[in-house]
Amino acid sequence: MSNNEEKESQKDLTRWRESPYIIIKGFLMGSADIVPGVSGGTMALITGIYYRLIDAIKSANSELVKKALKFQIKDLFQILHWKFLLLLFIGIFGAIGFFTRIVPLQIYMFTHTEIVYGLFFGLIVGSIFLLIAEIAFKYWTWKYALPLIAGAVFGFWIVTLVPADTPETFFFVLLSGAIAICAMILPGISGSYILLILRKYDYILTQLGNIGTADTMEAAINLIPFFIGCVVGLALFARLLSWFLKRHYFFTILVLVGFLVGSLYVIWPYQEREYHDTVRSVETLSVNDPLVQELKEREVKPDLPEFYRIKNIVDETAEVERVSRNLVSAKPVIPKADNDMDIRGGIIGMVCGLLMIWFISFLRKT
Repeated sequence: MSNNEEKESQKDLTRWRESPYIIIKGFLMGSADIVPGVSGGTMALITGIYYRLIDAIKSANSELVKKALKFQIKDLFQILHWKFLLLLFIGIFGAIGFFTRIVPLQIYMFTHTEIVYGLFFGLIVGSIFLLIAEIAFKYWTWKYALPLIAGAVFGFWIVTLVPADTPETFFFVLLSGAIAICAMILPGISGSYILLILRKYDYILTQLGNIGTADTMEAAINLIPFFIGCVVGLALFARLLSWFLKRHYFFTILVLVGFLVGSLYVIWPYQEREYHDTVRSVETLSVNDPLVQELKEREVKPDLPEFYRIKNIVDETAEVERVSRNLVSAKPVIPKADNDMDIRGGIIGMVCGLLMIWFISFLRKT
């Protein structure tokens, strides 16, 4: 590719008539990011905007910073892929708002686990066949099996790593941010799952939760290395991916598809899942408070991502903890009729996911 052709390919060619399609694709990316084990990069790949996403990230470069410092606004907008990013983020944040406020997907992941994971399992399985078929019918040779298998093995290795104790030093938190943000744009590998492996998922959530409290300043300082790592990791990794896509397109795509194959291990709807409870805050209330009375009558711990529980009661006051539940590990199992799993829900979810591929195959052409 010549320099002129490369510069042309890096321009933002987004047209406003594409708006509904890009917003929908962003909506799918945002939906995927909410579910642990699924990445927005997966949806970017299967909806056909992965290459554009990488180029859009690359457009935020040193030249852009120079134009911003010189207040050359017109030149700045010519460099940045702002139309594409604007429409994409409208969809992403729309999905996050929709699936946290209107249809609380995070709650359904606990109350209807099998159907939610079944939906994404069917979606990814269908996507794998869709992506491989596009290559197989036109360009397939047996040499392409190697990157596919390599990607699957690496993806499987990543999602089956056992979390280990790690430090909370500046450089390790920075490294965690860089690795996690790279995973977020990689299909099949979830950034939140990488943070779990690095034992920084709870740490980062705790710091974010402390923003707006008496510990805001301390939390902000603790988050600085994480966000620096995210910026650096995204800037470097996007360029590396772009280089591979330009020079070894089919091999790179097949490695990414392999990541999807490897991720099926943790997306399988029927799992023995282990959760870790983390105390987010503690509040002292009167024993006559309606919340305390409700908690005293509750017999079992609710299957929710966040709940309250009584720590202890002293005299006329009760210490109430706000607790969040995070997925620590999952082991795929074959469902049996005598367990508590919703076998039918998982099947319905998988069928719906497979049917969605027809809609996504249409989006890929727009």
